Amino acid sequence: MEIELSDAVAALRNELLRAAAQGAGSGIGFLVGPIEMSFEVELRADAKVKGGFKAWVVTGDAEAGGSRARKHRVSLTLTPQLGSGTDLIVGAETSAEPGPGDVSGYLGR
Repeated sequence: MEIELSDAVAALRNELLRAAAQGAGSGIGFLVGPIEMSFEVELRADAKVKGGFKAWVVTGDAEAGGSRARKHRVSLTLTPQLGSGTDLIVGAETSAEPGPGDVSGYLGR
């Protein structure tokens, strides 16, 4: 199976958006920090691509066959942000006030 590097990153983005949507209104959220991804990629000449090369993520069942391709390790650090430039939060209520809210019922008097 061949996966383009751009498709692997897009799959991560889609999963983060799905997690944020599923957690909406849960009352608790998680700030998404830097995500480190590491891939073994194979660079192949591709006449259809401007620049001539395309990066493919190498999977366990991929076979090089008779081609002479070189594999490289690529590491990326991504910090997800919304289009507005704000941090991505998975879950939580967007209209909730910051802080724990009214805790007076939990305090001993």
